[in-house]
Order: sequence, then structure tokens, then C-alpha cells
Amino acid sequence: MYAYYNICILITIQKNPSYPKLSPPPCPHSPAQLLAFFLKLLPTRALLQLPALKDKSFYDRLFNPLVTLWYLLFQRLNADHTLDAALSDARAGGADRLNKKLSRDLRSDSTCSYSDARQRLPWEALLQALALLAQQIVGLTPTTRWQGLVLALIDGSTVRVRPHPGMAKEFAPQRNQYRNRAYWCLVRVVVDFCALSGAALDCAMGSIHISEQQLACQIIARAKLKSLFLGDRNFGVFRIVQVAHKASQEVLLRLTDRRARKLLDRALKPGQYSLDWKPSSHDQAEPGCSKDPVGGRLLVAQVHRKGFRRQKLYLFTTLPDRAEYSMERLVELYGLRWHIELNLRYLKAQMDMVQLEAKSPDMARKEWLAGLMAYNLVRAAQLCAALHAGLSPLSLSFCCVRRRLEDWLEQSLRTKRSLEVSWVRLLGTMAQCRLPHRPKPRPNEPRAQRHLRLPYAPLYGSRAAARKNLRKYASKS
Repeated sequence: MYAYYNICILITIQKNPSYPKLSPPPCPHSPAQLLAFFLKLLPTRALLQLPALKDKSFYDRLFNPLVTLWYLLFQRLNADHTLDAALSDARAGGADRLNKKLSRDLRSDSTCSYSDARQRLPWEALLQALALLAQQIVGLTPTTRWQGLVLALIDGSTVRVRPHPGMAKEFAPQRNQYRNRAYWCLVRVVVDFCALSGAALDCAMGSIHISEQQLACQIIARAKLKSLFLGDRNFGVFRIVQVAHKASQEVLLRLTDRRARKLLDRALKPGQYSLDWKPSSHDQAEPGCSKDPVGGRLLVAQVHRKGFRRQKLYLFTTLPDRAEYSMERLVELYGLRWHIELNLRYLKAQMDMVQLEAKSPDMARKEWLAGLMAYNLVRAAQLCAALHAGLSPLSLSFCCVRRRLEDWLEQSLRTKRSLEVSWVRLLGTMAQCRLPHRPKPRPNEPRAQRHLRLPYAPLYGSRAAARKNLRKYASKS
């Protein structure tokens, strides 16, 4: 049903000419300036100035923090995510631009040196590097903002990890329908993306016993850029509005029908209503925040798609009642929320992050954050190509841009050829990776998949119990 509502909104947006244009004006930057900007996004000396590393001393090692962070990103960009593949690339000179002694002095075939370097790097440093990377991407061009605000799409998902020792204590496994503990441990992640560039701005992680609203409050509280947070009905609660008001941020949240009627205590007709959102006895409050009512507007709009029933949309916003924040524009703006579903799909499918092979909770956080940073590198290259060609970044194919960027990074880091010549060629090829124009809507497909027939029965319970049963039957035979 969520997908149906968002499709209706998107169709209404496409028919309405007042929708905020995503296509940027002609690029004010030259290819050389775009190249200098992109190279600054890669790990630089500013890494050591991050608060998590500023007071931490490192020895002069081959895998210093700069090289270690790069190979964490390399593991997500490379098709082979193993440590041995990263070490093979280092021996071949893949990171000699970052450390000239790396390929010359790296003689052992053991991955222990790189594994220890990953353990030494604190995961808070990757979180701060992700925020720094996102600020640079958003600050490249004013086309990544709407009315001076960063449109931050916020939503949550889960990631699987194996139940290694210590993992289940922090990331508890989900229970199945028989009230038994499942094999996989689940990590709950909440990410906010820039709606106009697709870049990941921030992330919060926790156990599945922590709600998405609680993790979203952490993101809103530490946001440094003036933002407008867009969320679905899961985030349309007083706690989110309370934290955003304290952090001087704006929200545009969808509400459930019941919560919207409860705010005004009457039947709602299409239009906008000014109100003060007062917490009820059932609303959870954020610790340390005031429980005073938060002023805002309740927007009630009817969305209609030809051939379907009319649906009512309830939105709450803290934006003032001005012409630039009119009800029509905000309803159209909410249609962009569907892009976060695509971004999460890119992270899991294209970046292969649906399951992490880490063996400790800290390493699981590092792998996920490194994947977000690698994803941002693709989005930054996509933004540069779109600006150079005068297109919208969201009109380019993410997977095609990722393939071309991976090839360019492999060639540019290993060879000493001119970067500017290959960069101009890269911008041209990425600008041709446009999404297809579909004049007809896609048919509805069933949510089912056809499995291949395997000669093995499914495994229930633990492997230790299965081995015990196997030995028991083997002794009888």
C-alpha cells in the first residue's frame, strides 16, 4: 500500500508544472574543478583531524589510517570483498599514490597486517568521515538544496550478520513464528539521504530491539546542515517533531489517519490547519527535550490516480505558512520520499550489503559505514557528470555509473597517465548512462520468486545439533 500511495503522488507531481525542477542549470565548474573536488572526497590528510583520530597516535606502518580507510572502501567497490583481494591489490601497487612504500615493502601473503589495521581504526572515525564526505557533496552546488534546505529522506532497514561470539549480545537475532531464535543476527540501520543528489548524509545503527524512531532522533539531533526531514507514517510521531524542534530543524512527516484526526479531534476535509502538537499520554518523549507543544501545520490532500480510488494524504510540517511553502508544493515534495526506497535497494543490491561477513559488532559497523562512503563516491561522480552535462543526477543509472567509476579508479590509481584526460572521458561516458524513459507504467508483478530445486533438505536448528544427529545415524548404519 505504501508503494501505491507514493506512485499516486509521483504521478500527480509529473502532471503539475509547479513541481520543483531537479535539472540543474549549465555547470559553472570546469572538468578540472570537478576532478579536484572528486579527489578531495577520497581519504586525505583531513582524516587525521577527525575528533575520533585526533588524540589517537599511530605508528608509521604500511597500512596507515589513510590506506586502511581506502581499502575498506575498495572492498565494497570491488566484486571480491575478501581481505585477500584487497591485499593483492596493495601488492600490485593499487594504493601507491597514498603510500609509496606499500607495494615495495609489503612482502607477506598473510592478511593479518590489513586485518589488524582495520581493527585499530575506530568506527566513530568512519561515521565522522561519512558526515564530512556528505557535507562536501551537498556543498558542491546549490542545486542539491531546496529553498536553502537540504531535503533529508529518512528511513530504516535491517542487515544480516552471522552469529559469531559477541555478535548476538549486541545485535540480537530475530525470533521466528515458532518463538524460536533464528540463526541470523539482525542490525537495524536508519539512514538519511539527500533527495536531490542521492548521497547518504548520516547513519545510526543498533539492535532490532531499538526502534527506528529512536535511531532517527540521533541523526536529527546531530545534523549540522539546515535540513527538512521527510519521513513516512512510521516517523510521523511526536518524538521526531520534538527532537527536530530542539535541533532547529524542519520536518515534513506523513501521519496515520487516526493520529491526524486525534490532533484536531474532528473530521478532516482537504486543506491546511494550523495547530500545536501536544503530546498525549501514549506518546514517547525524547529524554532531555521539552514536552511543550510544537507548532506546525496539518496538510490534508486528496491524491487521485486515474482508474483508482481517491486517497487522503495527511502531512505535518513545521515550515511556516508562506508562498514558497504552500500546501501544493509540500504535497508534491513528499513524492520524493520514494527515492529512499531505491537508495536502500542500491545499497543492498548494487553495493552487496544485504549481508555483512564481519565477526564483531564494531567491524560490522565499519563495513556498513565504509559501504555508505563507497556509495557516496559513486553519487559524487554521478553528480559531477550530471552537472557537466546539465542533467539531473537522479536521471542517471546508479549501477552503470558505478561500473564506469570502478574502472576509472582502478586505472587512475595504478597508472601515471593524465587524470584530466581520462576524467573528461569518464564524465562523457557517465552522462550517457541515462535511465530509460518508460511511456507506459510497469505491470504489477507478484511478490514471489521461483527457487531452483536442490537435492538438499533445508537446515533447521543449529549445525551442531545436525552434526550430532548425523553421527547418531552413521553409527547405526
